[in-house]
Amino acid sequence: MPEPFELFALRYANHGGRKQSDNFIGGDPHENGADLDYYVWVARRSDRLFVIDTGFGPEAAARRGRTLLRSPAEALHLLGIDAAAVDDVILTHLHYDHAGTPGDFPAARFHLQDGEMAFATGRCMCHAHLAAPFEVEDVVTMVRRVFSGQVIFHDGVETLCDGLSLHRVGGHSSGLQVVRVFTRRGWVVIASDASHLYANMGRGKPFPIVVDVAEMLDGFRRIRALADSDDHVIPGHDPLVMHLYPPVSPALEGIAVRLDMAQRQAPC
Repeated sequence: MPEPFELFALRYANHGGRKQSDNFIGGDPHENGADLDYYVWVARRSDRLFVIDTGFGPEAAARRGRTLLRSPAEALHLLGIDAAAVDDVILTHLHYDHAGTPGDFPAARFHLQDGEMAFATGRCMCHAHLAAPFEVEDVVTMVRRVFSGQVIFHDGVETLCDGLSLHRVGGHSSGLQVVRVFTRRGWVVIASDASHLYANMGRGKPFPIVVDVAEMLDGFRRIRALADSDDHVIPGHDPLVMHLYPPVSPALEGIAVRLDMAQRQAPC
């Protein structure tokens, strides 16, 4: 078996005041919905370190009405990680809340699906509805990284090392990829926005920001097959993640949790 990774979720922002219709296709616009938390993730072991997604910064937070609690780079610093020295960043997709702050990672190789770059730079961006979740400067920066030799493209399934692989599922964005990670408790899947909340996958109810509903629904099945159990699937924005998993330390309660350790009992 490969050496297991330590796996962390780092909370850097949130968004409240949501309705059910903001979180589920067909949700009731009169009923309150779950807040969203915003995360970056880290997979770390003795020989490799991967940062998964790069979040967003203060400009995007102000423009989109999100509360930025700390920059993703500041969150990484809490684990003793210098963003400027990170070698490998996996971008699950290029939406503003997953591919912002690329300038904080000047040395990194960015792992991205072919289909996501084609989507974010092609004819679909002529449609305002499809372009809305992207920040043009983040996409342009990633194009510049392509020309500087800092983007590694993948097509479908790719093993980056023993114990960590990428899997395109699409749905939410054309080239959305999830990350399968071997940990001390088995195979965990960072689902990112393949399932924003536990309830999206659990109830089979897609999130409203979606390119292909059928792909999103098929994605729920695929991530279940990749993980050791539903408890080994980590959604992209669910506040429950901070309650279900143990904090890295008492000082980081509500900020950084260990996904490679068993869930603790959720609060009543």
